[in-house]
Amino acid sequence: MNLKTNICTLTLQNPVMVASGTFGYAKEMTPVFDLSQLGAIIPKTVTLSPREGNKPPRTVETSAGLLNAIGLDNDGIDLFLAEKLPMLTGPVLRPEKHSGPPVIVSIAARSPDECDLFGEKLRDVPSVAAIELNVSCPNVSGGTDYGTDPELCRTIVRRMRDATEHLLIVKLTPNVTRIADIALAAVAGGADAVSAINTCLGMAIDWRNRKPRLANIVGGLSGPAIKPIALRCVYQIRQEFQTRKITTPIIGIGGIASADDVLEFLVAGATAVQVGTANFYNPTVVPQILDDLPRLLNENGVSDIHELIGTLGC
Repeated sequence: MNLKTNICTLTLQNPVMVASGTFGYAKEMTPVFDLSQLGAIIPKTVTLSPREGNKPPRTVETSAGLLNAIGLDNDGIDLFLAEKLPMLTGPVLRPEKHSGPPVIVSIAARSPDECDLFGEKLRDVPSVAAIELNVSCPNVSGGTDYGTDPELCRTIVRRMRDATEHLLIVKLTPNVTRIADIALAAVAGGADAVSAINTCLGMAIDWRNRKPRLANIVGGLSGPAIKPIALRCVYQIRQEFQTRKITTPIIGIGGIASADDVLEFLVAGATAVQVGTANFYNPTVVPQILDDLPRLLNENGVSDIHELIGTLGC
């Protein structure tokens, strides 16, 4: 059974990654399962300077997902490189000759100029397999500016492309009229791959006290509730790419909690996926998915996952 897939020059042993912001820095999960099973690890998004994030309450459970307004709470790129990245790529997570899944670093730049600084800091860091440029966080001021305007998206991606030799993935927001236009802009700017989707804008209200349940008022909805939206976005991007003969890989994200979910995204056009919110309510979801994938494929006469990618018949 061939589960290997490629994000351009990056080979993954299987198509299942963990999404930024849902897996901490991975060390916390080492007692739960063998992390060497993962296709790749994407730790939480980092910014140039440390951020405290938004005021609490910052999360609210919904009937079919999670609403969050964390606000990119992180320690900044310098501390990440000094302390977190060595842990991700060292013997704590990789006891056997430091082997393990590739690490994709998620970054958020407030301006094109910051891309240059990120490029400098990440230059010559061989343990970084790729960069995921987050232009789609709805919980910070200006967090989606570069993800909702095609020209702004192209501009910041081009700046990041010029600043780094690392494989560059651009994470897209669903909070747009036509996500395929933003994906095309990212590719025009030099993206090697696109991730779709980040969270959908939403809110929760305590009607008895006439107050929002999030201090930030609005937040990003994730989990099973957004899977149909994410599938639609992946499919629309794939269709647009095929029409224009663009071969840029798409990484599917949104409500994935089972092997069936993974395979739905592959059929819709994704080359790989990221599991996010499910990690919170079922920490063993990824090994369960990886156990189920070969069985489902075998039962359906599929010996190579590439037989499924982008095969949706309409």
